[in-house]
Parts: sequence; C-alpha cells; structure tokens
Amino acid sequence: MPNQPSCRRRPGARLLPLMATSATLVFYALRLRPRLLTWGATQDESGRTYPGDELVPDADGTSTMATTLPVPPETVWPWLVQMGVDRGGWYSWDLLDHYGRPSADHIAPEWQHLAEGQRLKATRDGQSWFIVARMNANRTLVLRSDLRLPSGHSFDPQWDVLPTAHMDGIWSFHLRPTADGGTRLVVRTRGQSRPRPLTRPFDLLLGEPAHFIMQTRQFHNLRTRVGAAA
Repeated sequence: MPNQPSCRRRPGARLLPLMATSATLVFYALRLRPRLLTWGATQDESGRTYPGDELVPDADGTSTMATTLPVPPETVWPWLVQMGVDRGGWYSWDLLDHYGRPSADHIAPEWQHLAEGQRLKATRDGQSWFIVARMNANRTLVLRSDLRLPSGHSFDPQWDVLPTAHMDGIWSFHLRPTADGGTRLVVRTRGQSRPRPLTRPFDLLLGEPAHFIMQTRQFHNLRTRVGAAA
C-alpha cells in the first residue's frame, strides 16, 4: 500500500506565526512606537522640561507631540481655555470623547473663565474630570487626571486614600510664538499607573495608540478652526 502523505505540520511551520508576531512587536517597539510618542516634535522639544512635568516625577510613560498653527498664541489660547465635556469639547473625535456632540466651532464668552484648581468634566456624569493644575495665559495649560481602576472614576489624591489600582497623569499644552506670527503647540503627557504588571500591557496596546489617534485629530481640528477664524 503506498505511503500516505503526513498531515502533521512540520515543527518549523509551527514557529512561523510566533516568529511573525515577535518581529511585528520588535518593529513596533523599536521603530514605530518612538515615532508615535514624538509625532511632529523636534528633538529639542521632546527633550525639554515643561511646566507640569514635576507633578508626575516618576512617570513610567510619557509623550511629546507638536504641531504648528497659523495664528499667534493669543488666538489659540481661547480655544484651549474652553475645553471640557460640558463646555467646548476636545476638538478630537467627538464620537469617542464628546458623546457624539460636535466640539465648538467658535469662541464662546461663557467658557472663557478658567482658573487653577478648576475641574473640567471628562464624562457627562461628572464622575471623571481633569483638574487645571498649572495655567499661564497664552503660554501653558496643564490638566491633571487621577483615576481609579478599573472604574475610570476620578479621585482627589490630596483627600482620598490612594487606590491600589490607579492611573495618574498630566496632559499639558505649551504655546510658543514662531518667527512668522504662528504658534508652535507642544503637547506633553506624563503618566504613572499601578499595578504596573497589569497596566503596562494596556498602555502599550491601547493607551498610547489611542492617545496618538486622538491627539493628531485634535491638532487637525484646531488648525482648521483657528485658520477659519483668522
């Protein structure tokens, strides 16, 4: 009786998917991820220290992204001041971070009052928020967020007992005038989360890519808005 061909896979064939996955992860870690975390920023901008960095001194995750806007900082600033779920939105993907409501396409006087210590709602129910941690008009806006995990609800680190599982971070906006009358907008994030063995995979696989998608969209929409208003 003639020999029948074996249906068993060769050992080498079993390794191919693992090798492909490993190569993809190495490419992402060494080539793609550094570019995502510093999108649009110069080496000097990425390496610089900014106001608000000191709020998360032992950050285990950071990014610095930047863009150039065609108007001076004084024109960009009012758009940043009115951010918030119950204010002008975030100018990003509204379906994802503003419950589908369009972010403001104009400067609203009623949203132009902002002060350090003020809360900006991040969710409609008010259980998650940003705190205005640092503010220097036309120059710097630092928003701080302290979240319990896995609920994603905010807590006040000055008053509440630190949760075992939590995520603390800043989202800071830094404006610098350019020689041609525009604005260099640099956005810095710094974060720390615990327990790290559980939060690290989340940061790498979801948190960092999501921030890249949302931040680049915000850059685009801000550029469109300030350009139309100029």
